[in-house]
Amino acid sequence: MSAETTPTAHAAPADSHDLIKVRGARENNLADVSLDIPKRRLTVFTGVSGSGKSSLVFGTIAAESQRLINETYTAFIQSFMPSLGRPDVDALENLSAAIVVDQERMGANSRSTVGTATDAYTMLRIIFSRLGTPHIGTSSAFSFNSPEGMCPACEGLGQVSTIDIDQLVDRDLSLNEGAITAPGFAVDSWYWQIMAHSGFYDPDKKLRDFTPAEWEDFLHKPVTKVKIGSGNMTYEGLVSKVQRLYLTKDRDSMQSHIRAFVDRAVVFAECGDCGGSRLSAAALSSTIAGVNIARCSAMQISDLAAFVRTIEDPSVAPLLATLRQTLDSLVEIGLGYLSLDRTSATLSGGESQRVKMVRHLGSSLTDVTYVFDEPTVGLHPHDIQRMNGLLLRLRDKGNTVLVVEHKPEVIAIADHVVDLGPGAGTDGGRICYSGDVAGLRASGTLTGRHLDHRARLRERTREPMGSLSIHHADLHNLRDVSVDIPLGVLTVVTGVAGSGKSSLIHGYLSGRDGVVVADQSPIRGSRRSNPATYSGLLSPIRTAFAKANGVKAALFSANSEGACPNCNGIGVVYTDLAMMAGVASVCERCEGKRFTPEVLTYTLRGKNISEVLGMSVAEARDFFPTGQAHAILERLTDVGLGYLSLGQPLNTLSGGERQRLKLAIHMAEKSSTYVLDEPTTGLHMADVDQLLALLDRLVDDGNTVVVIEHHQAVMAHADWIIDLGPGGGHDGGQVVFTGTPAALIADADTLTARHLRTYVGGDAR
Repeated sequence: MSAETTPTAHAAPADSHDLIKVRGARENNLADVSLDIPKRRLTVFTGVSGSGKSSLVFGTIAAESQRLINETYTAFIQSFMPSLGRPDVDALENLSAAIVVDQERMGANSRSTVGTATDAYTMLRIIFSRLGTPHIGTSSAFSFNSPEGMCPACEGLGQVSTIDIDQLVDRDLSLNEGAITAPGFAVDSWYWQIMAHSGFYDPDKKLRDFTPAEWEDFLHKPVTKVKIGSGNMTYEGLVSKVQRLYLTKDRDSMQSHIRAFVDRAVVFAECGDCGGSRLSAAALSSTIAGVNIARCSAMQISDLAAFVRTIEDPSVAPLLATLRQTLDSLVEIGLGYLSLDRTSATLSGGESQRVKMVRHLGSSLTDVTYVFDEPTVGLHPHDIQRMNGLLLRLRDKGNTVLVVEHKPEVIAIADHVVDLGPGAGTDGGRICYSGDVAGLRASGTLTGRHLDHRARLRERTREPMGSLSIHHADLHNLRDVSVDIPLGVLTVVTGVAGSGKSSLIHGYLSGRDGVVVADQSPIRGSRRSNPATYSGLLSPIRTAFAKANGVKAALFSANSEGACPNCNGIGVVYTDLAMMAGVASVCERCEGKRFTPEVLTYTLRGKNISEVLGMSVAEARDFFPTGQAHAILERLTDVGLGYLSLGQPLNTLSGGERQRLKLAIHMAEKSSTYVLDEPTTGLHMADVDQLLALLDRLVDDGNTVVVIEHHQAVMAHADWIIDLGPGGGHDGGQVVFTGTPAALIADADTLTARHLRTYVGGDAR
C-alpha cells in the first residue's frame, strides 16, 4: 500500500455527540438494529449481498438526513422535491447533512458533460474570457449552453439531426393505401384523418406524384387550422409532427417500437459549422498559447492538466489553482483518460460516481456525511489505491465517510468496520461485528475469515478448442488490435480503466452469432416488473395455483384479472397533493398485497399468491421442489440471487444484481459464448467463490466464457488472460499480454502482472 493511502491513527470519539446513534432500525430486512457509528471517521460497511448494508446506510441514515433537510424548506419548495417517507427506525441521533455519491448514471441530457458536471469547464470559460486573444466577451461567450456562445447551426449540441423521409413514408403508395409508415399514422387513425382530409393534396394520389407544393405542404407546412367536417382541426406537416411527437422525448422513456423507429428514421451527423465543438465562431477564434477552448475540452484530462500548468497569470491565479486541483483529482481517481467534452450520459455507473466524488473534493463544506456505494466499481487494483487516498482526504477535511464496499483493499484503510449478516434476506439484517479492522480479522465472521482469502492459480488450465479472431480493431482508443479469444475456456479481459477492454469486447465480439451478453445496463420495464415476471417464473407459478384451485391462471397476475381494483395491482396508491409533494401510500383495500380478496382465498400448499411472491428465491426454491419453476429458481440461486424477493421491483436492483438476473435467464438458452462485464460487482468475497464455480460449470458444459474484470480472484482463476494497456485513454488501446495467469505472473511487467503477483503471494518486482 502506498504511503498516501495508509490510514493515520484515529482514536474512537469519546464524546457521545461524536457518534451517529442508530436505535431500532427495521428498514427492509434490518432486525431491530442498534449501533453507534463514529463521526469524522471512515467507516466501511461489509457483508454478503442482501445482508442489509444498503438498508442501513442508504435506506435509514442517508434517507433520514435528507428527509430532515427537505423539511426545512417551505411547502412550495417541497412540492418540487421527491417525497421521502420516514425510515422504519426508533431513533437517529447526531445526524449531519448527508451527500449520497452513488452509481446512478448522470442522466441523458446531451448538454451535460464531464466538464460541466465538475465545474472544470466553467473555470476554463472564465480563464479564456480573461486571457484569451482576441478578447470576445464574458465567460458566457464560451458556453455552448448560452445563446451568446453556442453554435447557431446546431444550438450548442455539436450534432445536427436529419430525418430520413423514406423511413416515414412509402412513396409508391397513396395516403388511403397507407403511405405513412411512421407509428401513430395508420389509415383511419386520428392523425391520419387530419392529414388525409386536410384538402392540401389528394389522398388517392401516390406520394411520388405530388407536386413540389403538395410535397412541401405534406412534409413541412407549419401549424395551421383546417376545417374537417363540422369541426376545426390543427394541421401540421408530417416531419414537424414526428419531431414534436417523438424527437423531443427522452429516448429511455419511449416504448420499444417507437425507439426502434426513431433509431431508424433519425440520422445524426457532426455539425459542419462548428466541427462538433458546439461553439460559435467567435469562441473558437479566441486562444491561449495558440489553443482554443474546444481543443482544451477535447484533450485527454491528463494532457489538459499538463497544459493548464503552463498558464501563469496573477489575475486568475486562484482560479487556475482550483482548476489544476480538479483536473489532478480526476487523474488521481483514474479518470485521466476522459475529456471534458465527454457527454455525461455515456459514463458508466462507476465513472459517474467518481466524477461526482471529484465535485465534492473541491467543496469547502466540512462536517458533512458522505455516503459511497462501492466506489471501486470498474477500478483496476492500481486505481483502487488512488481511490483510497481520496476517501481519506474527504475524511481528513473533517467529514464522516460511510462506504458500502467488499474489496479488502478498502476495508483495510477503515477507521471503523460494521459487518452485517450473517446471511442474506431474512438470514441477515443483524450486526455481526462493529470495531476496527484488526478486530474484524479475528472476529470469525464470514467477512473476517475471507479478509485474507486468496483464490489460487489453477493447477492445470483448460486447453482451447479453437478461437474467435478479432482483426485490426480501432474503435475509440484501440490501436489496430488483433487478438484471438480462445474457445471452450474462461478468458478474463483486464487492464486499467480506459484501457480499451469494453471497446474491444463489446465492439467486436458482442453481436456475433451465438454470443450472449449479460451486462449491468438497466432492465426496461415498469414498476410492475419484478424477478418473477422478468425471469418467466410467474407463468409456472400461476399455472400451479390455477391447477390446484380449478380456476383460470389470469386471476394470479397482478397485471390482469386478479389485480386489486383500487391500486391496479401495484400495491401502493400515488396521491397528488397539489402544492405538497405527492405521496405513495400502501393500498388500504389490499394492504399492499396487490390482489383481490377473492384471489387471496386460493392457496397452494397453504400459501396464497401474495405470500409466494413475498418469498425469497431461496425459500421459493424449496417451496417448488420440481418442475419449470424449480429450474428457474435454481438458476437464480446459482448466480447468487437467492436472497432476492420474487416480487421486488426491478428498478430497486443494483447493476450487479441486474447482470446476474440476465445471466440466469440466458443460462436457459443454448449458447456457446457468454460475455460478462464485471460480474463481481456487489459480491462479497465469499460470493465470488460461488461465482467462480458457476463460471467453471458454464465452461465445463462446453461454453466459452469471456469476462471483463478487475477482481484479482477472477484473474487468478482464469484459463487465459488478455491484458490491455499499458495505461488508459491514448496511453492504452494495446494488448500488452496474452497467455495464462501463471505466465503473466512469471514473465510480464504490466500493472496487472505486478498486482496479481502480489495477490497470489509471489515476489513483487
